[in-house]
Amino acid sequence: MSEFDTLVQDAQAFCATLATNNNKGWWDANKATYDAKLKRPALALLEAMTAPLKEVTGHDATPKLFRPYRDVRFSKDKTPYQTHLHMMWSLDAGGRQDPVIFFGIDIDSVTFGGGVVSFDKEVLADWRKMIDLDGDRIGTILGTAEAQGFGYYGEALKRVPPPFPKNHPQAEHLKRKGLVLTRPLASSGPLTDRITAGVGDLVPVLKMLDSVL
Repeated sequence: MSEFDTLVQDAQAFCATLATNNNKGWWDANKATYDAKLKRPALALLEAMTAPLKEVTGHDATPKLFRPYRDVRFSKDKTPYQTHLHMMWSLDAGGRQDPVIFFGIDIDSVTFGGGVVSFDKEVLADWRKMIDLDGDRIGTILGTAEAQGFGYYGEALKRVPPPFPKNHPQAEHLKRKGLVLTRPLASSGPLTDRITAGVGDLVPVLKMLDSVL
């Protein structure tokens, strides 16, 4: 039995209660529970996944656990704590940007995904050139991912950027300023196996990104 076997259930229960008690007093009284049942198991999961992710993606994976504290400076929502548990692994692809693998536990969902949230300026220009020159291949790779249940994360432009025509066959992909695909995690089996298998389905997309990053 691993330290993170009950992480999903524990995180969802904790976050559901936090959602109705999102204040410093409750947090201070329950932070020890967060540390013991969420933070510590999450860090163990992050570390346990570095080797499997390297094996399936071919890249070293650097883990990161996101902080539970919200940045409320520019938000109308002033509740201080996140009601989810999110983490990621940065993949060292040796390029200009590192793609990442995400894993998130929300109150009523468990998801994973991967890609680049926002392309740097030069990478974005090269990404669009690649779509223009090799759109059929890219469309096939992304279409396969969609058929496997992946969806796109993040906002896209409303119009096709110049100099590409608005009726370009890959117009929707040209509008994207980054590329992240997400999917619900399978519900049965060891957590590490489920994440590894899911990321395995993303490998063609990650390899495609390697060619432009």
